[in-house]
Amino acid sequence: MITVKEKKHNIKDYKLLPEGAPYQLIEGELIMTPAPSPRHQIILGNIVEKVRQFTKGLGITIFSPVDVYLGQEDAYQPDMVFITKQRQEIIKDDGIYGPPDLVIEILSLSTAYYDIRKKFRVYERYGVQEYWIIDPETNSIELYTNKEGHFSLTGKAEGEGEIESSVLKGLKLTIEDIFV
Repeated sequence: MITVKEKKHNIKDYKLLPEGAPYQLIEGELIMTPAPSPRHQIILGNIVEKVRQFTKGLGITIFSPVDVYLGQEDAYQPDMVFITKQRQEIIKDDGIYGPPDLVIEILSLSTAYYDIRKKFRVYERYGVQEYWIIDPETNSIELYTNKEGHFSLTGKAEGEGEIESSVLKGLKLTIEDIFV
């Protein structure tokens, strides 16, 4: 991952980038992110397929790339987000303005630090209700739920097992569903 560090940037600077530019704005730094691996995209496709089947009529499921704006110095492109029908006003023509109800990030060598550390804290602070971290290296899923402004680990599966969403009550995904 390449960091462009001349100065602190903001959303206004970020919006000057050409459409499709491979950057995210993380705490005022423009971070270049390479294209995901084929395995990453297969895992994402498996998750999107299961979640979309479950969420019909409940809200909107969107997968990357889509800009999620949180404050003035953070513009992320999570792998997948879900926004309830009641909160769809945060979806605008040029991105999502505010915290999605559910965010899913699939780790890669170039993004893991940001997903686990920096983005984790920002998602927590801005009120994302549920955050899933998918690790293709260990075939594992960690599910964090936001309670009173802090994430707590409420589900974990590695190698086998399942996780159950609290935002999408009744949605259960097994390791086999994701890492086929």
